[in-house]
Amino acid sequence: MADTAATLAQLPLGALERAFIASLQRLEPTAPVPVLLAAALCCEALGKGDVCLPLARLAGRRPWPEHDIRLPALADWRACLRASSLVGAPGAYAPLILDGERLYLARYQAYERQLAEQLLARAGDRPPVDEAQLGESLARLFAFNQQRPDWQRLAAAQAVRRRLAVISGGPGTGKTTTVVRLLAALLEQPGGERLAIGLAAPTGKAAARMAEAIRHAKAELPVSDAVKAALPDEARTLHRLLGSRGDSPRVRHDAANPLPLDVLVVDEASMVDLALMAKLVAALPPKARLILLGDKDQLAAVEAGAVFAELCEGRGFDAQAAADLERITGQAVAVETPHSRLGDAVVLLTHSHRFAGGSGIGELARRINGGDARGTLALLDETRADLRWNAAPAAPALVERLEEGYRPYLQAARQGDPAQAFAAFNDFRALTAQREGAFGVNGLNEALEARLRRRAGVSVRERWYAGRAVMVRQNDYALGLFNGDIGLCLWTELGWRVFFEGDDGHRAFAPARLPSHDSAFVMTVHKSQGSEFGDVLLALPEQPSPLLTRALFYTGITRAKRKVEIWALPARLTEAVNTRAERAAGLAERLAVDPLTAVMPTGAASGAQDQLSLF
Repeated sequence: MADTAATLAQLPLGALERAFIASLQRLEPTAPVPVLLAAALCCEALGKGDVCLPLARLAGRRPWPEHDIRLPALADWRACLRASSLVGAPGAYAPLILDGERLYLARYQAYERQLAEQLLARAGDRPPVDEAQLGESLARLFAFNQQRPDWQRLAAAQAVRRRLAVISGGPGTGKTTTVVRLLAALLEQPGGERLAIGLAAPTGKAAARMAEAIRHAKAELPVSDAVKAALPDEARTLHRLLGSRGDSPRVRHDAANPLPLDVLVVDEASMVDLALMAKLVAALPPKARLILLGDKDQLAAVEAGAVFAELCEGRGFDAQAAADLERITGQAVAVETPHSRLGDAVVLLTHSHRFAGGSGIGELARRINGGDARGTLALLDETRADLRWNAAPAAPALVERLEEGYRPYLQAARQGDPAQAFAAFNDFRALTAQREGAFGVNGLNEALEARLRRRAGVSVRERWYAGRAVMVRQNDYALGLFNGDIGLCLWTELGWRVFFEGDDGHRAFAPARLPSHDSAFVMTVHKSQGSEFGDVLLALPEQPSPLLTRALFYTGITRAKRKVEIWALPARLTEAVNTRAERAAGLAERLAVDPLTAVMPTGAASGAQDQLSLF
């Protein structure tokens, strides 16, 4: 025991890892060091976004290079784990679950296995459909599209014909257009007028954008007034939809108390982590349709898992699916053997209406996603109206450029009109990869605000001034303000007020009432997901960073509608394009046509539910 304690004491473990190890040692006082190290590494993996610990990746290596502790070889490590009472096989009741060469915290193994089972059951159950009516509806609703094949029409057909639809597309590919028209087609089916339809998104900002887009889109639909009236135009966050209970992992709606919905549409699904997706699918009635919208190439959720990207793997239309779609839509699609049992439930929208033709942003996005670092740099060296690259960035010059970029907004803010201020603020936005460092959120916001205060003659003791932009850091359900909401400080006859965009106009709050918040002239790419801005300035750090990935680079540049300005060294851009972030998980394998661990042992389902509750 003394040797074990001494070994663990020297490791750079966080408070959570040490507390978890201590709890395991109470359960098994003689637990060997390799088991405890695996448990600590499992916790660390979750913090990095991995669902599990891939043993083969670390076996025989030093997980902490600065410490001379080497893990056992793979076979020896697995044997040690199997021999411990702290580790169980899939379906067992234990804190850790060894599933092949992946080690999970029990709760996350149960989440993953339960989600895979329920998605497969939903994908395999086909609702009754009037195909003649569906064909007529789709022909009318998508008559404006001239592309062949018309992937929007095909995606709508699959969403009506199946209880699970996964629709992925980049910015401007018409995901909202597709979903509002597929819902209209669904309402035109026999009995469709009785459907209870829900709209949801991971964040309040994304939910508000989704609702606004659908309100605008449905006004132009070639359908009856009754169908337009039946289309929903209010969206909720997933946490509010499920009835989250503070810090508890439990939610109000689950399999025993399902959501009262026949159809649920989830936008920005790439931002949904494994735990939340598992709870969502479990809470949806088995006969309800689930439609997931997102962009498989965007950054994954902040929490563990890259569920949406895994769902999009192995897609394809077999001969039967292709024949069915051609019969209903008149659209021919290529036959491709699917490698996922979700198969034709997944449809990719490939034609971008925003970045079409000679768009530099569109071409840049394609080269980034293709892993073409040399082509990316060559494109940025060209003269393109919508691309600009500063290949030798310096922090003072960047702060000066930010002041210039926000000048029209600050002029608008001094007028005191919130609508005008928000329009100007959304016309230019600065994004960065990380919070710390000279090119991080904290440093740039501090330097820019100091400059703005000097220009305006605002005392350093004054926190609030015309145009100060803030981002809420924590949810406040009483005020209706949520993590990620942006507020702008304007002068009113009542003094300083911070305005937030709402469904019914702008809401004003006294600064003292706001929940915890930060300045928001510069924000991380992660926080920008679900948003669009006129022009975007993307600043990447000078030093190498694990945050610089292909997905971050792609997500950052595609927030822009008109122009992207990149401040980054060539080496950092090359690293970003060449680094494909892959999260350790087993969901795609469980959904595969020939998965290694797809079959749940008899009686394991009830054990999984116990694990969700207790570990």
